[in-house]
Amino acid sequence: MPETLRLLLGTIVLRPYVFAFLAAYILAGCLHIGWKKTLAYIPVGYGLAWLSEFCSINFGFPYGDYFYISTTANRELWVFGVPFMDSLSYVFLSYCSYSLAVFLLSPFTFLSGKFFLLENSEVRRSVRTLFLGAFLFVLLDVVIDPVALLGDRWFLGKIYGYKHAGYYFGIPMSNFGGWLVVGIVLMGALQILDRVSMLAPGRLPLPAVLSSRLLGPALYLSVMLFNIGVTFRIGEYQLGFVDLVILSTLLVMTLFFTSYKLRFASAVNAGRA
Repeated sequence: MPETLRLLLGTIVLRPYVFAFLAAYILAGCLHIGWKKTLAYIPVGYGLAWLSEFCSINFGFPYGDYFYISTTANRELWVFGVPFMDSLSYVFLSYCSYSLAVFLLSPFTFLSGKFFLLENSEVRRSVRTLFLGAFLFVLLDVVIDPVALLGDRWFLGKIYGYKHAGYYFGIPMSNFGGWLVVGIVLMGALQILDRVSMLAPGRLPLPAVLSSRLLGPALYLSVMLFNIGVTFRIGEYQLGFVDLVILSTLLVMTLFFTSYKLRFASAVNAGRA
């Protein structure tokens, strides 16, 4: 068996949760933006993420000075000093952030006893979506990075560290600044793909039944809950409770905002009757 294939298979066996989230992304993406864009974004998102990580470990930008520890280099695939699974994770992390931003910014309507999401190209390609998606992307990292730094205490393993410990549970602020920059780039890449006519689905599935647009936001929530669960599992209760405050705040704001849009759509429908 070729060495690269062996390491790729080793990555799947060692990191099944990454590929479970990736499969969820493919399902959600196919129902949301179509299979062509969903598959096209995998190499695009991976390439941009890998470049950002390669630049950071070699030049300190955009995340600051951090380094990878190649303890699993003989068991899983690494690409020029960067774990393959790490850059791959950016694909579904950025998509679910983008999907949640689009969901929050799209209006609802009520037709034939069902709620529909009036998502359109204006919302998907807007500056508001770009920056809200990037902010939500950073918010994921606020939950993920501190527990990932403690990977030696769970099945991730100790694969990276920072040359200078930061103030937020060991994470420097430069890391979050880097995630914001990369988040903007990745949201922009998704918006550019949305403009490529040859990647458009044969029939644009819009407006969409509300339930079919919840898969991306559900993936976002699942990633958060997974990392919070690991945080409590390894006994980092202070970090876990901070994460719960972040999650609760996001959920409350999302539920209130969504409830308002649903009531508005119902009122408009009643006014038409």
